[in-house]
Amino acid sequence: MSAADLHEPESAGGLPIALTRVEKSFGRLSVLGNLNLEIPAGQFLAVVGRSGGGKSTLMRLVAGLDTASSGGVSIGGRKVERLHPAVRLLFQEARLVPWQRVGENVGIARGVDWQARARRVLADVGLEGRENDWPTVLSGGQRQRVALARALVSAPQILLLDEPFGALDALTRIEMHRLLEQIWSDRGFTTVLITHDVAEAVALADRVIVLKEGGIALDIDIDLERPRQELADPRAVDLQRQILEAV
Repeated sequence: MSAADLHEPESAGGLPIALTRVEKSFGRLSVLGNLNLEIPAGQFLAVVGRSGGGKSTLMRLVAGLDTASSGGVSIGGRKVERLHPAVRLLFQEARLVPWQRVGENVGIARGVDWQARARRVLADVGLEGRENDWPTVLSGGQRQRVALARALVSAPQILLLDEPFGALDALTRIEMHRLLEQIWSDRGFTTVLITHDVAEAVALADRVIVLKEGGIALDIDIDLERPRQELADPRAVDLQRQILEAV
């Protein structure tokens, strides 16, 4: 499926994100320290780092699920104090409701014309006609497509992804990479991907930062043509090397 095959985008584009002198501690444990980061509207940013390096904490602060110990987080120039209505999240687990059908999971917030909107976005993620299936009959990759559709149905301006493809097999993960890249290119929302996978970061992102010991150890642009051909470009291999050296 090409970008031209997608339905008209239901998104108003992306919103910029800014973290200014952000510090986050849990008791005596400092997770993020004096962090400054600006993410332009529509950018695809990947955040890489070792476990415990602050990646998920960063995402929770941007999402409004947690508050900084000091400093501030803003979206579109406004301080984040709670979950922003323009933000949606996608996790490693699809977290589908087993007693609701696929279409009901996608349109779980209901609202005006939710059934038609759910069908449209299911078609966009390659699951046209599957709205009446139960989650239990879907493969892992299909369940994650449903979770992606659920995140997209409300036309988010910011999509936050926390290791969303980590539990998938290699071929399914590549399929999901291509699908996400295609939809992001079409709709233009700001994307923040949390990942341990350096190859995944280079395959998807415009820019990669490495979080290490609560700060940014590397901030590098990924200037590769799209659509990306994973592992086929020697420049991608060099970028992966630079990121791995900073992790």
